[in-house]
Amino acid sequence: MPTLKLSILDQSPIISGHTPAQAIAETIKLAQVAEQLGYYRYWLAEHHALAALADPCPEILVARIAAVTSTLRVGTGGILLPHYSPLKVAEQFRMLEALYPGRIDLGVGRAPGGDRATAMAMGEGRYSGAEHFPEQVQFLVAYLDDALPVEHPFASVKAQPSGETAPDVWLLGSSDYSGALAAQLGLRFAFAHFISADDGADVMRAYKQNFQPSQRESQPHALLAVFVICAESDAEAERLAASIDLRRLNSDYGRNLPVPSQQEAEAYHYNATEKARVTYNRRRAILGAPDTVKARLLELREKFDADELMVITITGDYATRLESYKLIAGVFGLCHPT
Repeated sequence: MPTLKLSILDQSPIISGHTPAQAIAETIKLAQVAEQLGYYRYWLAEHHALAALADPCPEILVARIAAVTSTLRVGTGGILLPHYSPLKVAEQFRMLEALYPGRIDLGVGRAPGGDRATAMAMGEGRYSGAEHFPEQVQFLVAYLDDALPVEHPFASVKAQPSGETAPDVWLLGSSDYSGALAAQLGLRFAFAHFISADDGADVMRAYKQNFQPSQRESQPHALLAVFVICAESDAEAERLAASIDLRRLNSDYGRNLPVPSQQEAEAYHYNATEKARVTYNRRRAILGAPDTVKARLLELREKFDADELMVITITGDYATRLESYKLIAGVFGLCHPT
């Protein structure tokens, strides 16, 4: 395994003209190829009621992908904890750990993963607004590790199936909130540069500076997740970016649509305001030929002092998405683990 751990975040994009079932099939296919290419982790995202993203329950997809791979670490990026019982999530991931010991990552976040109406529906008319997130995280870890204080009223409750190992736990975020919480609780931290290009390096440095060792982690461990489109040339990567440009614009304007195909994206006519928005959103993306992408990713890694890098690619067709990941693996010299 190379010194740099390079991984994939997959949002299971539904490209226009394809079904959600096809999007999930492409995720499974990509995970198998990712293992062959030498990627280290493969994380699945959670979203709800979005026409562009197919996976509302990554814990199920984790089981499917782990079953068709053998060396890849598989996990969530992430479980949106405010929607759920910490005990139930602990049970789900203890089960995954029992099935695939030493290969499961549990990334958790506090975002709703959809619009407010969907969040309310998830909570049967209630949404906590994530104000209880820190407490939920602490309960989740305690259930995973059978570490509730003996005086706690739930101390006798054990998350099954118990075992000697437990999933790695990561807090995910795109602001200083989750970084500060991860430091306080002594957990791993993943920063979503693909969501926010602002102040991330400061957030990562603060996480490492303020980290308090825990029973789980003796030192901080930080991962940086970056949106990338890699192609044979810078010009081709720029062309392929048309789809994500329009996808992000649709999201900004509340248009619940599939990911535009390349043809749809190239046919769209932008007004001046929309063009400015596309330029603004481009700050969250790395586009280019393999050498260009490698240089910029390593630059970001150094700037953020990241221990690992994770890449997410969405284009207007599944073939160019797959090719992007192949080119990235090639330029970084990844190899299938032995």
